[in-house]
Amino acid sequence: MRTFALALATAAALAGPALAKDDAPAPPSAVKFAQVPGDAVLSYNLIGLNVVDGSNSNVGEIKDLVIEKGKLAGYVLSVGGFLGIGEHYVVVDPSSVALTYDEGGKKWKASVNATKDQLKVAPQFKYEGKYKR
Repeated sequence: MRTFALALATAAALAGPALAKDDAPAPPSAVKFAQVPGDAVLSYNLIGLNVVDGSNSNVGEIKDLVIEKGKLAGYVLSVGGFLGIGEHYVVVDPSSVALTYDEGGKKWKASVNATKDQLKVAPQFKYEGKYKR
């Protein structure tokens, strides 16, 4: 019986690393370099950017970007609150946000086709769990 238990423990110990290797992500391929297109925007220019509605009223601020599988999946907007108190976060689809560069003012602008009240009642995003700041 003792021999059987020892054999079983040895098999389990050897199988563990083998199973873990199957779950491990593939190593990255050789580094590739890219060009920044002329119509691209950097995340640095987006974080903290005020978002306005169709009547040019401030409805929120871009607080974060949601990246999924290397692509932009959403903008985390902060709506409501004052000086960080009572902030309400929502995630909007990238297609809902229009980004433009104002050549005269040398700054980026963001607009969304929603009112502040509509954004305040949207499903809330919370910075918790693996998304905790």
